[in-house]
Parts: sequence; C-alpha cells; structure tokens
Amino acid sequence: MPKGPEKNTKNKALHTKLLNRKKAKLQEEKKEKAARLKALVTKMNQKKNSNESDSI
Repeated sequence: MPKGPEKNTKNKALHTKLLNRKKAKLQEEKKEKAARLKALVTKMNQKKNSNESDSI
C-alpha cells in the first residue's frame, strides 16, 4: 500500500543550505561589528590616556 506522494528532499536541502548561509552571514556581521567596536574603544582609551598625560 502506498503511503502517499514521494517527499521532495531537494527543496528541503536547498532551504537548509540557504538558512545555514544566512546564519553564517549574521554571525560574520556580528563578529565584524564587535571588532569595530573593540577597535573604537581601544582608540578612545588611547586618546583619553594621552590627554590625561598631557594635563599632568
């Protein structure tokens, strides 16, 4: 007895691939944003330290 139509695994595989690509892109953007923020904080701290040493 047949249990119904065959499942379309090709579309499911493509969908999974697209979702994985999207997740990877979001993670990469998050890492880049964190790196930019870290660089900015470092730069501001150096600027603050140089201003404090000039005033002393």
